[in-house]
Amino acid sequence: MPTARRLTQQDIAKLAGVSQATVSLVLNGAEHALARIPQETRERVQKIIRDTGYVPDPIARRMAKGANRILGVFTYEPAFPNAHADFFLPFLFGIEEEAQARGYDLLLLTGAGEGARRKIFAAESRLRIADGCIVLGKTFDRTELARLVAGDYPFVAIGRREDAGGPVPFVGGDYATATSALVQQARALGHRRLAYLGSIGPAESPQDRWMGFKAAIGTDLELVLQLPETPADDGELLDALLASGATVAFCVELADAVRLERTAKARGLGLPADFSVVALGSHIRTEGSGTRFASFAIPREEMGRQATAMLVHRVEGGLAQAVQQVLLPCEPIRGETLGPAKPH
Repeated sequence: MPTARRLTQQDIAKLAGVSQATVSLVLNGAEHALARIPQETRERVQKIIRDTGYVPDPIARRMAKGANRILGVFTYEPAFPNAHADFFLPFLFGIEEEAQARGYDLLLLTGAGEGARRKIFAAESRLRIADGCIVLGKTFDRTELARLVAGDYPFVAIGRREDAGGPVPFVGGDYATATSALVQQARALGHRRLAYLGSIGPAESPQDRWMGFKAAIGTDLELVLQLPETPADDGELLDALLASGATVAFCVELADAVRLERTAKARGLGLPADFSVVALGSHIRTEGSGTRFASFAIPREEMGRQATAMLVHRVEGGLAQAVQQVLLPCEPIRGETLGPAKPH
């Protein structure tokens, strides 16, 4: 047999002395169909398949059966560069684990769109090689999301998503409740003057944190400083916080919490002795800091597992099912940076 090209079912049929239809039935046939083929013939075909190392063409199998047990994973930002590793890797661990448990392979969709911006529906998109797709990223393209919702292709988003012409199937973290719990901890420690540093939207993730923060403030707490965009200069950031009189800073980004800690230390100030800092979400790395910040643990791996299970359910059960939207609890992290409010 020639080895410079991919083996086909027709090649296997010739070697086994049977029809191509017989080979196809051995590979893909239901039990009742296989019963019509003599045991000796089935064994001969199966032996030749093993001996030649023949692997069925996944695209051909999809055409024949409508599924090839491949799940796509699309990320709007590169998943593996160091800058994004702490964000994406736990999701990917969970996705891989659940896909393997359910007998599915994964296809990482990396085709670029316009310029450096990735697009799901880019030219020559290979999206439909997979039976369905998990979509994740810090921000989503709303136009593409609406197209997915309106289409006939199974998908699940990781992270809560607002409706896009219809409900979006997702598995996310309950950031609003977790943020509210941290505010309650600060209240119990005597904090009354609060700072909020970081974005409040329009993406759903910072939006949820901000909504949870606002809901927990009540009438006894005062927001004395809010910076949707933090200054690039570390000294300016710390100066703004100290000038406000805030006794605790809630940082949307861990990097800002680390900047405050580092700059305070350089000035002879300590956490939480002089002021407290809370990070609204955990990361794998702490940007070179060994400090354990008061925060909450985002169940990234479990989000990946449950999103994969939900996608398999949609692939195998059809899109007529009700759209599921799941928010998983985020466990509090006590940390070392939230202490009693320093009296003025």
